[in-house]
Amino acid sequence: MQRATKIVSTIGPASNDMATLVRMIRAGVNVVRLNFSHGKAQDHIDRAKMVREAAAECGVEIAIMADLQGPKIRIGKFEQGKINLENGSKFILDAECQMGNQAMVGLDYKELPRDIRANDVLLLNDGLIVLVVDRVVGSAIHTTVRIGGELSNNKGINRLGGGLSAPALTGKDMEDIKTAMSFQADYVAVSFPKSATDMIMARQLANIAGEQYKHKPQMIAKIERAEAIPALQEILDASDAIMVARGDLAVEVGNAAVPALQKRMIKLARASNKMTITATQMMESMIVNAVPTRAEVSDVANAVLDGTDAVMTSAETASGKYPVETVEAMAAICLEAEKSDVVKLDADFLNATFTRIDQSIAYGALFTAYHLRVKAIAALTESGSTALWMSRHNIDIPIYALTPSLLTQRKSALYRNVTPFELPHSTDREAVLKAAQDLLLAKGVVQKGDMIVVTWGEPMGQIGGTNALKIMKIGEY
Repeated sequence: MQRATKIVSTIGPASNDMATLVRMIRAGVNVVRLNFSHGKAQDHIDRAKMVREAAAECGVEIAIMADLQGPKIRIGKFEQGKINLENGSKFILDAECQMGNQAMVGLDYKELPRDIRANDVLLLNDGLIVLVVDRVVGSAIHTTVRIGGELSNNKGINRLGGGLSAPALTGKDMEDIKTAMSFQADYVAVSFPKSATDMIMARQLANIAGEQYKHKPQMIAKIERAEAIPALQEILDASDAIMVARGDLAVEVGNAAVPALQKRMIKLARASNKMTITATQMMESMIVNAVPTRAEVSDVANAVLDGTDAVMTSAETASGKYPVETVEAMAAICLEAEKSDVVKLDADFLNATFTRIDQSIAYGALFTAYHLRVKAIAALTESGSTALWMSRHNIDIPIYALTPSLLTQRKSALYRNVTPFELPHSTDREAVLKAAQDLLLAKGVVQKGDMIVVTWGEPMGQIGGTNALKIMKIGEY
């Protein structure tokens, strides 16, 4: 059984070598995430080169995601590196403080005092430390510790309910976009967008930076601010995909609200023909353990059953002890979850509306393949749009995006239930159909006598022109 759900893995010190990366790709990685919160520009350029080389060694195309850091809303540093806060004690966050101590600490985000009011609740270190604001005096935020504990250098700050004014794109992000375009990152993930405007600006910057390389990346909105939830549809419309970034989002809206939001986001994205990545702590225990917890297994499986395009690893593969084993375990969980999922394609079509010929062909291919129980669906595509539309609906028949475009092969690596293969460009329909048949045979995904559904556009070679569908028996060419 072909795995439909894709795996996005972050690489870092634990996976920053060719041998480990090759093993991870063979274990199931489809997209490699480069985290721009860590490392220098040259580090990411070198890692991107290694990813391309490792993918070539494995004989597959891997997408590269450049994940921007976004605004640094963090405390400063302490004289001793860390302190311990007691419940009920007083503590000050001061934008002008240079070095922290038991009484106060500085702020990387100097505008924070302007955003804060008395009785606001501040959550530090992913919500482990809770402070209640007493008053704001100039650059100093005076608080009372509600939940204390150890607090160390540079921990993040969130306000319960959101509302911090930091812009989604910083000066560093703008430079990092240029770096990402220098190695033609397939996807750019934007941290903390609050509106469609943030995503439109990021896309414009990426397109300008990529112009000299004739490259336009796909844009991913990381949903991690409370303000993004009411603006979800407009953010989706301005993006190609969203990431359910459960870490910061949970701190702002509360842990209990996240599971329902995850389901809502995935459902809305699929209805909008956009992709989803579910992220944060999916296999967290595998940073130090060789096997996941039962709760983590259920978490990954539920994301698959929700219909996510991809599940993601962060520290598990970037700095954990078992990067390859993490990918292997995640792939196995995805497969088992997919096997248990009951496919009811007809329900997806009851309220479907479309006005484009290529989209109607995509729907027709799914309907035909489902009822005839064919072996595979082959979408001959230049842009990948037909394969993307097909992938928005549950079907237990594998979809193959056959394309001459290297960019389309790579971006299709994120589409649920879609496997991209290179098919050389030709304007001869019969030659292309024979080449498609021979390619699927050579890849071992079909055998002579199998029935498949093929879609393409005539005249051959045009973009966005899928207008033909054929039920084909392997061996008839």
